[in-house]
Amino acid sequence: MTQDSTSSETSENRADNQSTVVSKVPKQAVLTVALLTLFAVQPAAAQTSAVCSADNLPSMIEGFFQLTTGLGIVGLAVVWQADSLVEMFTLNPEQKKGLKRHKRSAMKSAVILVILGPLYTVAGSMMGLPLAQCVDLVPW
Repeated sequence: MTQDSTSSETSENRADNQSTVVSKVPKQAVLTVALLTLFAVQPAAAQTSAVCSADNLPSMIEGFFQLTTGLGIVGLAVVWQADSLVEMFTLNPEQKKGLKRHKRSAMKSAVILVILGPLYTVAGSMMGLPLAQCVDLVPW
């Protein structure tokens, strides 16, 4: 009977150890991918970009990014106003908290959308990415 309990405890400990090993794997994988990306970008910078050599493609990419950024900002305004309107007529404190969380997440999404383009443009030109050389993703 003690052997059965010992073997079950050992298998539980193994399961706990395996779960901690599994949770550490994605961090290592992300680090590996990030390092490979930094070093793999250098040979790609020496090549000519098919996007840059196309006639209207860089301007189409810039226009698409400006359009999606503008729609994202308009979407934020609509969501913010709708949530504020619903919040005025809501009496339940839990629902009000949920609406405030929704407004906060909409704001975070809009901020990320506005910051992502300029960040890629600056970081891409510093890293020598070919797409950043010919496409300006700053929405204003």
